[in-house]
Amino acid sequence: MTTIWNYTRIRKIKGKILANHKSAKKRILTTEKKRKVNIVRKNAMRTEIKKAVKAVASGDKAVATTAVRKAESKIMKSKVIPKKRASRKVSRLTKAANKIAK
Repeated sequence: MTTIWNYTRIRKIKGKILANHKSAKKRILTTEKKRKVNIVRKNAMRTEIKKAVKAVASGDKAVATTAVRKAESKIMKSKVIPKKRASRKVSRLTKAANKIAK
């Protein structure tokens, strides 16, 4: 089974939607919009994770904890990755930030 975004690209040729039914046309448009939103959310989440990792690597406890807190918020709210994977990422970031104090 192909992914949704591949399907929408295949079904749109030169700006025309090749679906036959009205509901199928609507579905193609909505999935395309959702895909674009998800890309933006995922990129924002990745950026926050990179900032947190950089802050932890710097060794400054205060900066690291604020960066990790921001990253945690972004990861949990993004809804673009599964909950367990999000929890694992947050846990690892927090663990790394807590090691700085010791």
